[in-house]
Amino acid sequence: MDTVLSGIRSTGNLHLGNYFGAVKNFLKMQEENNCYFFIADYHSLTTYPTPENLHNSVKSVLAEYLATGLDPEKSAIYVQSDVREITELYLLLNMNAYVGELERTTSFKDKVRTQPNNVNAGLLTYPVLMAADILIHRSNKVPVGKDQEQNLEMARKFAKRFNYMYKVDYFPEPQPYNFGENLVKVPGLDGSGKMGKTAGNGIYLIDEDKIIQKKVMRAVTDSGPTEINSPVSEPIKNLFTLMNLVSTADTLDFFKEKYANCEIRYGDLKKQLAEDIIKFVTPIRKNILEIQGDTEYLRKVAKQGAEKAIESASKTVKEVRKIIGFREF
Repeated sequence: MDTVLSGIRSTGNLHLGNYFGAVKNFLKMQEENNCYFFIADYHSLTTYPTPENLHNSVKSVLAEYLATGLDPEKSAIYVQSDVREITELYLLLNMNAYVGELERTTSFKDKVRTQPNNVNAGLLTYPVLMAADILIHRSNKVPVGKDQEQNLEMARKFAKRFNYMYKVDYFPEPQPYNFGENLVKVPGLDGSGKMGKTAGNGIYLIDEDKIIQKKVMRAVTDSGPTEINSPVSEPIKNLFTLMNLVSTADTLDFFKEKYANCEIRYGDLKKQLAEDIIKFVTPIRKNILEIQGDTEYLRKVAKQGAEKAIESASKTVKEVRKIIGFREF
């Protein structure tokens, strides 16, 4: 059984893209692997969150992932900052990470460009902290998006470098977890690209009915088909893709036929899509709100997850310290 680790951003609510992409695959992962899911609150410090935002965001994210099906009895679900061993491994790995290679990472160069007034050491050593998150459990696999592939490559580099420097075969070189055909790309409402937080084109699982209706009715379309069986434009393909995820097959077929026959009315399409999204999202939203209000349950889950993670992490740090040469008198 593989040990799989996945980080969860501590800011931002889950949208439909997250749900049909990452979350549904997480649910499968936890059935087949030894999984660790952590909320990356240390990483968020690179953007100066307030104390109130930091805690509330962690609470919200934890509630949302639990509401969508992550099971604390099957996986370790924990808050990054609850596992202090991560910071020690981060320190130790930093001693063998070189400034030049960190400065060349795409993520660092992007942040220097987008937040020039806050180029902190945490941004520079972000790949090292990510490597510590992964290597602390000696993880074999990590599900990553395209934007994190280079950081996973850095984690492999640090694992290999540690093994070489200390003449051991201790850290595995983590590989990307491949979801294969199960990976769903959910489009946004702006006519192109995928649904995402920064693009502002998403429907969130916590959105109320009126907000969903408003977002869908404002979705980008085109001027309509001009001839029978004309090619479907990208914006309309996106709406059909969303409908395929939340509507019945008959509903999708009905509107595709209307488009093919040049009888499509985009207002009717959007109205139906909004209704189906609301029907899909409502039970999840209710579950999120219920869990958010149960502070005792959230505390129990976080504590249980931390205990599992600390058991694994403390073993790793103890063995790493011994390999490096630290000894007690």
